[in-house]
Amino acid sequence: MNEWLRGVSWLSGDGAPVRADPADRDRLPLDTWERATVPAGVRCEFVAQGCSAVEVGYSGGPPLLADSYRAIAPVFTLLSGEKVVAEAAAQAGQDQVVRLEAALDGEFTLHLPEVLRPVVHEIRPVGGSLRPAPARPRWLVHGDSISEGWTTSRPHLAWPARVGRALGLDAVNLGYAGAARGELASAQQLASLPAAVITLAFGTNCWSRTPSSAELLYETTRAFLGLVRAAHPDVPVLVVSPVVRPDAEHSPNALGATLSGLRAAQERAVTDTPDKHLRILPGARLIGAEHLVDGVHPGDEGHRLIAEGVTAALRGWAPGTGR
Repeated sequence: MNEWLRGVSWLSGDGAPVRADPADRDRLPLDTWERATVPAGVRCEFVAQGCSAVEVGYSGGPPLLADSYRAIAPVFTLLSGEKVVAEAAAQAGQDQVVRLEAALDGEFTLHLPEVLRPVVHEIRPVGGSLRPAPARPRWLVHGDSISEGWTTSRPHLAWPARVGRALGLDAVNLGYAGAARGELASAQQLASLPAAVITLAFGTNCWSRTPSSAELLYETTRAFLGLVRAAHPDVPVLVVSPVVRPDAEHSPNALGATLSGLRAAQERAVTDTPDKHLRILPGARLIGAEHLVDGVHPGDEGHRLIAEGVTAALRGWAPGTGR
């Protein structure tokens, strides 16, 4: 099934898509690895001809404890461009089958019920034929729960997925909810992957979950960029600083840093780095507090606005994205 999958970085020993290197998991924080087992952004892309439906054979497990609190529905969602043409509810269990019915001619994207951590065994056409879609330029997106799409109503509405469709990129989601604090092991794993363009969007969890000072985040960002750049000397790298978070903007953390201070330090780390293939997108300008569903995470509309900002920043700069 590997030729059908997109947004894949690594596979586990049993063939499940994971978003961190299993051979290097002992260097990662436990929360990073746990989120890496959730295949956020992983999807199937195919070209259909004369089909009345597709059937998907898969196996899925129960949601992780953290995912049991999410409102996201475990469904398969079939897209044609931005249009949802079919959905099918999914459930945990071995050797499950779902059927998505629609008149299918052309290129389609099938997003998975990621909270079930599914493994797709087979995609079968009904009344026609299917073939894998052409490969696209690979875009690596590293970030936290916002990049992972934590509070979107469907996986395809997360901002990396939206940008990938808008620009024709193979979005590889390396967002880790509750994590992504600039761990250098993550930087080295990111550096080990082939990429046409890279986006880094971490820093929010450096305010509270594992507190950082502004000075530490400045140096961490410089070090993270250095490791990525050593492996990808000419690849465009866009850094998106943290989006707005009202409770943290002017409140000092355990090390005395406010989120606005951390954001400024990260932005300064980028602008202080002499690199013609490096850009900063200030996150505070992308959404407002009214777009947060819980004071921290944006909902579908917030993700749409972030996607618009990132799309504009990458269009014509990243390979294959036009003008």
